Amino acid sequence: MFKTLVQYFTPKGKILFFPLFDHATENVVAMATLLRQSLHNTSFIDTKTLYHQIDRLENVGDDITHEINIELSKNFITPFDREDIHALTSSIDDVADYIHESANRMFLYDLKEFTQPMLVLADLILDASKELQVLIFELKDITNIDKIEFYCESIYAIEAKADQVYNKAVADLFEFEKDPIKMIKLQEILLGLETATDMCKDVVKSVESIMIKYG
Repeated sequence: MFKTLVQYFTPKGKILFFPLFDHATENVVAMATLLRQSLHNTSFIDTKTLYHQIDRLENVGDDITHEINIELSKNFITPFDREDIHALTSSIDDVADYIHESANRMFLYDLKEFTQPMLVLADLILDASKELQVLIFELKDITNIDKIEFYCESIYAIEAKADQVYNKAVADLFEFEKDPIKMIKLQEILLGLETATDMCKDVVKSVESIMIKYG
C-alpha cells in the first residue's frame, strides 16, 4: 500500500505521463471533429482528403503512444502500474484507429453520400471523444470520484445510443437496400463508426480498473 501511494503521489510520474495522456485524447478529439465536420458538409464530399487528413492525425497518435511506451521503459516511478498505463494508452489509441479505419473505408469504397445514421454516429463519436478528454484530465486527481464516475457514465450512455443507431441502420439496410455490394460497403462503414464508440467504452473500463486499485 505504501509503495502504491508513493507511486501515485510522486510528481515526476504525473509530469511525465499525464501531459501525454492529455495530448492523446486531444488528438482523438481533433480526429473526431474533422470526421464530424466533413460528414456534415454534404455540399462537397471528398473522402480522399478526409482520409489523408485523418491519417496524418492518426500518425500523431501513434507517435504519442510510442512516446508513452518509451517513458514506461525508462522510468521506474509511474502514476499507475505499468499494465494500467499500457491498457489506458492502447484503448485511447484504439479510438483513433477506428476513426481512421472508418475514414479509410469511405475513401476505398468511393462513398458518394453520407447516410443519416453515419451523421448521427459521427456526432456521437465527437461527443464521446470530448467526454473522454475531460475524463482523462480528471484522472489526475483520483480522489475526485464523483466527476470521474460522471464522465464514465456519460460515455457509457453515448456508446449505448450508438449501438441503437447502428442496429437500426443495419436493419434498414437489410430491408430496403437492394444492391448487395452497396449494402456490405455501407454496413462496414457503419460498423467502423460504431466500433469507435465501443473503443471509448474500453477507455472507461481501463479507467475503472485504475479506480478500483487506487480510488
